[in-house]
Amino acid sequence: MKIQGRGVTLAAFLVLLCGVSAAQQISATKERSDDQRLSFQTHAPWSPRTNLNGDVVMSYGIDPGLPANLASWRARGYRIQVMTGVAWGEYQDYLYGRFDGKNHWDQAQKDRNGKLVQHGVDVPYISPGMDYGNYLTVGIKRALDAGAEAVYLEEPEFWARSGWEDNFKREWKAYYGEEWQAPDSSPDAQYRASKLKYMLYRRALAQIFDFAKTYGQEHGRTIRCYVPTHSLINYANWRIVSPESSLIKVGADGYIAQIWTGTAREPNYYKGVLKERTFETAFLEYGAMQNLVRASGRRVWYLNDPIEDNPNHDWEDYRTNWESTLTASLMQPEVWRYEIMPWPERIFNGKHPVKSVFVSTKWVKEQEQVPVGTGLGGFGAAPDVEKVGIPKAYETELQSVISALGDMKQSEVHWDSAGTENLGVLVSDTMMFERADPSPSDAALGSFYGLAMPLVKRGIPVEPVQIESASARGFLARYKLLLLTYEGQKPPTPEFHTALAKWVREGGALVVVDKDEDPYNAVREWWNTAPNSFKSPRQHLFSILGIEPDATGLHRIGRGVLVSARVSPAALTRAQDGGESLRQLTRQAATAVNLPWKETSALVLRRGPYVIAAGLDESVPDAKPHVLHGHFIDLFDARLPALTSVTLGPNVRSLLIDLDFRKHDRMPRVVAAACRVRDERASIHKLSFQTDGIADTNAVVSIATSRKPKEITIGRKIASREQYDFSAGILQLKFNNSPDGVPVEVVFEQ
Repeated sequence: MKIQGRGVTLAAFLVLLCGVSAAQQISATKERSDDQRLSFQTHAPWSPRTNLNGDVVMSYGIDPGLPANLASWRARGYRIQVMTGVAWGEYQDYLYGRFDGKNHWDQAQKDRNGKLVQHGVDVPYISPGMDYGNYLTVGIKRALDAGAEAVYLEEPEFWARSGWEDNFKREWKAYYGEEWQAPDSSPDAQYRASKLKYMLYRRALAQIFDFAKTYGQEHGRTIRCYVPTHSLINYANWRIVSPESSLIKVGADGYIAQIWTGTAREPNYYKGVLKERTFETAFLEYGAMQNLVRASGRRVWYLNDPIEDNPNHDWEDYRTNWESTLTASLMQPEVWRYEIMPWPERIFNGKHPVKSVFVSTKWVKEQEQVPVGTGLGGFGAAPDVEKVGIPKAYETELQSVISALGDMKQSEVHWDSAGTENLGVLVSDTMMFERADPSPSDAALGSFYGLAMPLVKRGIPVEPVQIESASARGFLARYKLLLLTYEGQKPPTPEFHTALAKWVREGGALVVVDKDEDPYNAVREWWNTAPNSFKSPRQHLFSILGIEPDATGLHRIGRGVLVSARVSPAALTRAQDGGESLRQLTRQAATAVNLPWKETSALVLRRGPYVIAAGLDESVPDAKPHVLHGHFIDLFDARLPALTSVTLGPNVRSLLIDLDFRKHDRMPRVVAAACRVRDERASIHKLSFQTDGIADTNAVVSIATSRKPKEITIGRKIASREQYDFSAGILQLKFNNSPDGVPVEVVFEQ
């Protein structure tokens, strides 16, 4: 999320931090739960307009006002942690030699024309040498000395178009024992360049992780290190190489899954049509990030952004796309930690067009020079366009949803409506290695979407499954059917094939869709290096499975089955009937292992009292819309209306409170609130609580109760008739939010 300017160097930033004692990190007035379920990042101090319902503030603003910023958040009870960029930053003291007496501009990424690949003026993406890791480590030590609880090392990114800088040439010779080759000179050179880029950032982060863990041991503290990163799917789509899955093995305690409208609205092909499919893309991106940590038990936070880095869309565009990404994130029930937003100051204080301005969907990272400090993430603001601040209804809706996000750790979870479960599409970090000249894989990442999108569109909750984790004990056991292609990616080790073959023989259904035309099949790798001599990694897999190298159709293998088709998944995305062709192969495999096949035009997941629902377009032909019946409160409506039915037509997204979930509870209780509710105390005849929220916004609180209110006080004043409504067992209160707190008390009739 690269959208804010930085004012001083990392070293200077951390010197400023040294004035903050460890004892000051947690305010005694409003100490938060160690669960740390909700976080957000900001470069600004606390303000009444950014008083968020979060546990952790990740300080990310390197400017002279930093000490005051930290003190302001601490005084309001937030846990203080530190985030900094890894691949880029205002690290001019390092680049110009002020850090160690050496000029390091030879570590700035360059493309084949010798042009710097920059995040901003004087802010290049770094090609990290060993001394770069040392530089970051020295700065991190100063932060830890100051009492920082955790470190977030954001976005280790090496561009696929980079690799011509002097440092990379030196690292190539050291790593491969041969002279550097231009990455675009052959598929083999491009693949090897990407492997090296992957290693360099893994090495740099490992240096920092190792230091932080050792520091913690020496000081009797637990220092956790997290990596905020885009998904593998997005990085491959945007042609970026990042160490992704390997970071768990070198000390990362988890990730922030940086998925938001800007990544999820990237167009893809389905049935020959290229368009934005924000919900489906986000569903797959969030699933990929969750899959990364499942084998390790580490933490992952899901990012949600109520707007995006492109400032030229209107508020309604932002809101509808945010609802799509949020709905997709909530359909991964193993995750219940969220970064509720980045940069709240740009959301609650910023202005955007009344109507969206046409702009290219291409991400800013393809720009060569982006001025830092614009707050635009590289997108230029459209001139002469009327702009307005955030709508009041959107302010209220956001606060209602944030309150619900803090309650998503639920034990009762099940799909109410979904297609066949326990399906996965196998993906590898090597998907990032085949994205540049001379033979880039499909520009719209069709090799992946050709397998995944036809299933999601029919309500099948398919999950990207990380190949690098497949050998972990029991990792594949949850899946009944897996899809695989080596078009656009390759297996990093032969051990994956051993684990996959074992899974098939024990009853799994494997669908392999591959035309064997990927030029990267010929790169110098383990499948074609002695003692192996296979033309493609797929042929090695088939030999492990005990079938002919060019076999097609259905094959019984132990208790499982293989279905093989010589088809390009990317080609399927361009064909009007491509989705159905893929589903036919998948249904054939499912039938062979007695896995019931089901399709639906809506996904509905229940998490305790919460109902998360999405109606799908381009879905089951002639399907009637799925209808939910019951008693609900709609959190995607600022009015928090009570509903008895919800129709899930195409592209409808819903986040609902099921009022029947605790219908036998006799005590009055708050069930939804566009504010933070604390100190809730209830008896049969009385309910009291304290609220706080964002200044100049409207609070709406819904209370479930079977008794009529007798007396209501809000802010120690008797509520006016316009401030409340009681109907059908719901008492709704309306008042002005305050960051300083509003006490509420309701006395009910006997």
